[in-house]
Amino acid sequence: MPAIIPPSIIPIDDPDDPRIAAYRDVKERDLVGREGRFIAEGAVVLRTLLTASRHETLSLLIADKRIAGLAPMLEALPAAVPVYSARQEVLDAIAGFPLHRGILGLGRAAAMPEPDALLAALGSRATVLVLCGIGNHDNVGGIFRNAAAFGVDAVLLDSGCCDPLYRKAIRVSVGAALRVPFVRIPAGTDPVALLERHGFAVLSLSPAGAVTLAGLRRPERAALLLGSEGPGLPASVLGRTRTVRIPMAPDFDSLNVATTSGIVLHHLAFMAEPESGLG
Repeated sequence: MPAIIPPSIIPIDDPDDPRIAAYRDVKERDLVGREGRFIAEGAVVLRTLLTASRHETLSLLIADKRIAGLAPMLEALPAAVPVYSARQEVLDAIAGFPLHRGILGLGRAAAMPEPDALLAALGSRATVLVLCGIGNHDNVGGIFRNAAAFGVDAVLLDSGCCDPLYRKAIRVSVGAALRVPFVRIPAGTDPVALLERHGFAVLSLSPAGAVTLAGLRRPERAALLLGSEGPGLPASVLGRTRTVRIPMAPDFDSLNVATTSGIVLHHLAFMAEPESGLG
């Protein structure tokens, strides 16, 4: 029996319908960019987009068989947000691949403040993450998921990092990339000077760190710097910051960067004793 589509849902029968042009050839659009727009995929991510995101929802495209199960969310949508529905085979033709989740949303990215403005607006006790040269979308998505789980106030990304609003990064983050504030640090900006200007103690993760994580006391305003797997953070940064290491088995010396972020953020959120002053 075909799914019953409520009158407020707009049926799409033709993959070339111009009304859903933004959803066509999803993977190709991932590569060429969407000029300030992004695709959210799956029920969990859609719920975040609609209820907890900092970004604007422009439209939804949903398989007809998923409409009934999403009815409570859809009924709460503003009338100006169109909801399109299609049979699974039409949806697959639009996306350009089998879209098993059957749920897509189109969003518009919120305007990003300047890094100085974002840092200045944070409270006297704050935690920020600074990502340097992390170009893997799985890692960025995992880091944002950890950031949301452990109460990070903001994420700063340098010019070498990939886009947290890339479809896969959003999906891996289970929607956290839509809710955790982030900004880009312009190329050529000194991140250590930027953070210190706003009273942050800068902590750099390194296998050769001077202090173990267990011995790290919690600064009131803590900035955690993470570098790409392999090269890590540059020596020019490590030499100017408090370096921290996570001890591990003697025949192994590295962790996935997303895993590292979770371990350190958990320590800062729940385990570290506060320190008196920034040191």
